[in-house]
Amino acid sequence: MAREIIFGLVGGLGLFLFGIKSLSEGLQKAAGSKIRQILKFLTKNALIGILVGTAVTALIQSSSATTVMVVGFVNATLMTLRQALGVIMGANIGTTVTAQIIAFKLDQYALPAIGIGFAFMAFGKRRNWRFWGQVLFGFGFLFLGMTIMKDTLKPLAGTEHVRNFFIVFSRYPILGVLAGMLVTFVVQSSSATIGLTMALAVSGLIDFPGAVSLVLGENIGTTITAQLACIGTSISSRRAAMAHTMFNVIGVSYMLVLVYSGVYTRFIDFITPGEINPDTIMRHIANSHTVFNIVNTLVFLPLVGFLEKAVMFIIPGKEESILAEPQYLEKHLLDTPSLALYQAKKEIVRMTEIAKDALSDTREGLIERSAKPLKRVANKEDAIDNLQREITLYLVELSKRPLGQEEADKLPPLLHSVNDIERIGDHAENIVELIERAIEENMPLSDEAVGELKMVYDEVDGMCSDVIAALSDDESRADDALEREKRINKLQEGLRYNHIARLNAGKCKVLSGIIFLDIVNNLEKIGDHLTNVAQAVKGSFHYDNVGKKKHQHVTAPA
Repeated sequence: MAREIIFGLVGGLGLFLFGIKSLSEGLQKAAGSKIRQILKFLTKNALIGILVGTAVTALIQSSSATTVMVVGFVNATLMTLRQALGVIMGANIGTTVTAQIIAFKLDQYALPAIGIGFAFMAFGKRRNWRFWGQVLFGFGFLFLGMTIMKDTLKPLAGTEHVRNFFIVFSRYPILGVLAGMLVTFVVQSSSATIGLTMALAVSGLIDFPGAVSLVLGENIGTTITAQLACIGTSISSRRAAMAHTMFNVIGVSYMLVLVYSGVYTRFIDFITPGEINPDTIMRHIANSHTVFNIVNTLVFLPLVGFLEKAVMFIIPGKEESILAEPQYLEKHLLDTPSLALYQAKKEIVRMTEIAKDALSDTREGLIERSAKPLKRVANKEDAIDNLQREITLYLVELSKRPLGQEEADKLPPLLHSVNDIERIGDHAENIVELIERAIEENMPLSDEAVGELKMVYDEVDGMCSDVIAALSDDESRADDALEREKRINKLQEGLRYNHIARLNAGKCKVLSGIIFLDIVNNLEKIGDHLTNVAQAVKGSFHYDNVGKKKHQHVTAPA
């Protein structure tokens, strides 16, 4: 008997979680990258952020996914802490849609949904058909898992000792909150805890007040996902995760007072049709979940500023500012092409400076064999990617304006330079992966190899400085950059011979040597991309109608 109950409960919960995961992933794939764009651009104030967070989470069926995305945006400075707070509040409301769906008790459609969903996934000719098939597939498993949990728990309803254990949650709601929080910590899914709570209630093992306390605990437990996501990230992203925790903990704390007094449960009874019985209790639980998050959001809406200051006090420190959003791309200047091009060049310079800083972080991580500076690179790469997109859009928009021949000639080199700088960020990330592998797998580089890498880094760093100066209207520095590129190529060739000599002498391990050569190759590729930018500054090439680069030798000025 005990074995059947344990197996049924574990298996049913596993199917339920699998259904939630498939449903969420299918919806996210169907929505595509639009979700990220909606989150990024429609969060200008807290109220709009709440609405966006609610809509996005209701759509993708995962508050954890929304919150983790928000933490990522804050980490890349694509979103401010205050904007993130509104989205996080909205995500708490949006996640209650899952409970409302479960309360419809569509168990009888679980198996057909699984079959039809799988057919769409396996045989769908269009990608969207396959994605919506995955949604239906997950929907079926969600209700199948729910059915198994309910059927498994029903025999326990007649066991007095088990019932007495769960009755404690009604008498002492704080214990129910702790239990709900613990379960959500473990399974990492608030929806799973809600589903389990509903199964307990339908089986008669727990009454409505006890279910409410479990649901409140789930709201605290779900914050662990954001806390885990922000480990090793920026101060702002850690503050966003802490705000999520504070928002829910404070909300549950004052709501417990209403639960102990019975006011809260009586209010849910009032707004939910029908007496509480096995047929209606799931709707009561779903409504209690929704009401709590709506009320808590309304309470905190005017207190967003206070919450922001509170988390800044709890997590002090000065944030490293990268500012992934453009600083110079003023759209009102598009009708004055010469000024717009000047502003675009300033933004490209800033983008190059961020790429240079990312490269310096990889050097620090290599020399110190430390993961800490390497973690900053991903943040800067996100900023570089965003600037590439924004600058490109700005220049494309400028190309639609009436341009003189001089302005028209400058556009293609700038567009291609932006792409070359973005590739520098990609190579910096490649180097990060190589250094992390060397650290994790204990593949040390010899002092001689590290010294040689420092030489290449010095040349590449100097080349970055030359290109930045050249882009900032000191065009003579472009010649310096091209000279450095020649030295980098000679260094690469010489270091290969040195590496082979160390291998033959037994001074270097084979795997460490592979890491060494890959780092050198990535640095040399960075030099190639900087060369392209330097040539663009000098006017050493132009682009034909299909956008292919054509090199032309230009004599350096005397």
